[in-house]
Amino acid sequence: MINVELEGRLLTLTLNRTDKANALTRLMLEELDSTLAQAELKGVRAVILTGAGHVFSAGADLDDARLGLATDPVWERLSARVAGLPFLTIAALNGTLAGGAMGMVLACDVRLSVPGAKFFYPVMKLGFLPQATDPRRMAALIGPARTKMILMGGARIDAAEALAWGLIDRITPPENLLDEARNIASDAMAATADHVAAIKRLVPPS
Repeated sequence: MINVELEGRLLTLTLNRTDKANALTRLMLEELDSTLAQAELKGVRAVILTGAGHVFSAGADLDDARLGLATDPVWERLSARVAGLPFLTIAALNGTLAGGAMGMVLACDVRLSVPGAKFFYPVMKLGFLPQATDPRRMAALIGPARTKMILMGGARIDAAEALAWGLIDRITPPENLLDEARNIASDAMAATADHVAAIKRLVPPS
């Protein structure tokens, strides 16, 4: 359910469970975490995280959520993994981003989105707490009031508003999404691992 494609120094991870709107199971989260843990050893300089179909991810798989996935530490472990990678991480959002799936996206360095995407995180409505670091990362991007609008007020925002708020960095037509992500990654892929890591360390995390 995770397509892994390594092209030279570029690793592309694609959520591929289109019949369930790419809802994330525990197995998928663990596979993402283990794949990223090995990426540095394979000489990767940039990672693109994207989805198949027209939805990036609907968040946690409902069946797994009923079995405890909603509060499982695997979410926070994956977000920490993404945030700690010593190379460029790009979320290429092919569609709507919801719930816990937002954690790994907030941890990325750059977020691209197609025009039709929606963004929401309904933890208040569902009775769960967000992942521990998600409010901090979200507030660093969009400010505390807008973070509360999403997490506490149930706000569902479209791509244009997400761009205006700073939740995403660029809106790209679907047919150009991956090409745009690869273009952003191209300088990092041509550099040494130490150079990429050094520049990333100079930039404060979100």
